[in-house]
Amino acid sequence: MPNVGIISQARMTSTRLPGKVLRAVAGRPLLDYHVQRLRQTGLALHLAITDQPADDPLADYATHHALPCTRGPEDDVLARYQQCAAAHHLDVIVRVTSDCPLLDGALVAEAVQQYVAARNPRLYLSNVLERTFPRGFDFEVFSRELLEEAHRHATAASDREHVTPYIHQNRSGRVELAHIRRTPDRSNYRLTVDTIEDFELIRQLVEDFRADTLTGDELIALLDVHPDLLTLNAHIEQKKL
Repeated sequence: MPNVGIISQARMTSTRLPGKVLRAVAGRPLLDYHVQRLRQTGLALHLAITDQPADDPLADYATHHALPCTRGPEDDVLARYQQCAAAHHLDVIVRVTSDCPLLDGALVAEAVQQYVAARNPRLYLSNVLERTFPRGFDFEVFSRELLEEAHRHATAASDREHVTPYIHQNRSGRVELAHIRRTPDRSNYRLTVDTIEDFELIRQLVEDFRADTLTGDELIALLDVHPDLLTLNAHIEQKKL
C-alpha cells in the first residue's frame, strides 16, 4: 500500500475573514470540525501553515492536538505541500483546505480507495474540476510524483499559490484526469468559510442541526429541506484563481 496522507493548508491572515479557522462555533474552533471529520478517514492528517508569526496560534493548535505541522512560505503554498510530503515520505497526497469544516471524511476515504486501486501515479482525481458537490466538500488526490514535478516546473505565482493548476491543467501532457461526481448536482450549495455570511451558515448548521455529526448526504438532504438557510450566503462569489 502506498503511504497516503491528507495535507490541509491553513493560515490566519485570510483577506475576507482573518482568523476564520479558529473562530468558535458551539464553543469549539472551526478547525476542530475539519480535523474531526478528516480523522474519520483513518488516514494521516497533516497541517501546512505559513512560517509567519501570525500563524503561531495554528502551530500551537497542531501541537495541542498531536497534528503534524509543516511551516513554509506564505504565498508559495505549492512549496509547503512539497515540504510536507517530503518530510513525511508520502506517496499519495490528498489536498484539502481548512476552511471546509464540514468536509465529508467518508467521501474522501472512498475517493482514496478508488485512486489507490487505479495504480497510476500519473492520475489526478478530484471533485473540483467538474463540480457536482457543495463547495466545501472539495478534495484532490494526486501522487508525490506529480507534486514534485509541479514543484520543479511551475513558475507562475498563481500556480504556486493554488498548488495544483500545473497538474490538473496537464502542463506536462502526461496527466490523466478522473472525476468524482454525485447525482443530483448540488454544486450551488456553499459550505466553505470565506466570509462572515459563510461563517453564520456553518454556525447555524452546527448549533441548530448538529451538522458536524451528519454524513455528507445527510447534510445535503438537510439543506434540501431548509433552502432558507442557503440564502445566508447565496450572494457570495468564490474568489477566482
